[in-house]
Amino acid sequence: MNRPITEGNTLEEVLREIQSRERLLVTSHARPDGDAIGSVLGCTLVLRAMGKKADAVLHDGVPRIYRSLPHTNEVLRCSSINGDYDAAIILECDSTSRTRLEGLEKLFLISIDHHASARDFANVNWIESHAAATAEMVFRLAKGAGVKITPEMATCLYTALLTDTGSFCYKGTDVTTFALAQELVGLGADPVKIAQAVYFANPTSKMRLLGAALSNLQRKGNLTWMWVTREDMFRTEAREEDCEGLVNYALGIEGVEVAVFLREIAEGRFRVSLRSKGALNVAAVAETFGGGGHECASGFSIEGPLATATATILGCLHKHGYGK
Repeated sequence: MNRPITEGNTLEEVLREIQSRERLLVTSHARPDGDAIGSVLGCTLVLRAMGKKADAVLHDGVPRIYRSLPHTNEVLRCSSINGDYDAAIILECDSTSRTRLEGLEKLFLISIDHHASARDFANVNWIESHAAATAEMVFRLAKGAGVKITPEMATCLYTALLTDTGSFCYKGTDVTTFALAQELVGLGADPVKIAQAVYFANPTSKMRLLGAALSNLQRKGNLTWMWVTREDMFRTEAREEDCEGLVNYALGIEGVEVAVFLREIAEGRFRVSLRSKGALNVAAVAETFGGGGHECASGFSIEGPLATATATILGCLHKHGYGK
């Protein structure tokens, strides 16, 4: 595990700030994905092993497919900070606003992020864009602090690594990624059990929503796009978290290099997920719309109506040579 630190502060500086404080809050972005959930849980357990008082706090709580992870019942779901914390550790998130937690700005902030679109918004910013997942950085944090990795920590971090690499499919997955996965399994993570919980325990509503999305699937050359409306969400009894990962079905088509998924949200806006097989840096595309993410997986929101939003996104991708 010798990936370089590419921006901001160092691991040693992060550890120094943590060691000087006693009560810490750990959080991530709203609508948390697997890396956010696994990293927040893993980091919280690491801090407690360091003798700190640590709370995991998320605006939207834990999605159903991750509730089998250790200590999810202890995650606090709220919209504002309640408690006398010395600092907040914000994982894989480029601003306090994306957490949707009010009151964070009053605390000493430590940002730990691996996204190419990461920003220096906190008091301390450890940004390592070469890391496969934020979980990799949390693992190094534990090692640097001399913490013994327990099976519970390993389970949380392996889940984060598995999901944020697209099951080890995304660009950036390399020998170091698999070395970490091997080490986490050796420390107690059960890869079969974790994979079954994440990929083979979907609610019926998600499968129905997938059917609605696939019925709208469009393709032009190496580009595909699909969408769901609020009516689709209501009809299939789907939750917002059921949208996670649907875009990957469009990307899985032979010959397709880029996929787009639009989900209608409130006030005529659409939340957009972009996926790439590696030729196009979709994080750079998302940044032009005020979003961000990974080179192969990113997102943003855009004004509707659907036809206008779709035309705008496809027009941008056409300029990069996709969908012609």
